[in-house]
Amino acid sequence: MDKDEILKALSHPKRMEILNWLKKPEEHFTSQEHPLEMGVCASQFERCGLSQSTVSAHLGTLSRADLVTTRRVGQWIFYKRNEETIAAFLKQLSQDL
Repeated sequence: MDKDEILKALSHPKRMEILNWLKKPEEHFTSQEHPLEMGVCASQFERCGLSQSTVSAHLGTLSRADLVTTRRVGQWIFYKRNEETIAAFLKQLSQDL
């Protein structure tokens, strides 16, 4: 776990919003055709009003920080929160502060 990478990823409000959406995908991604157990398809994040390339960059930052996991199925990439990393980060942050 790279705390600096995680803090950098969490510093942008859109990335925080994406993580919040992924916390309860059944509430925020009702139009997805694939089962949400697979994760949320990258195309579903268009809802944040940003260009595809900007959304892709945000998802990449979250992935590099290990805050989300990815799963490729054919041409699609699905994203899920990495609850293990999030819990470990929060625990470490609590100890450090």
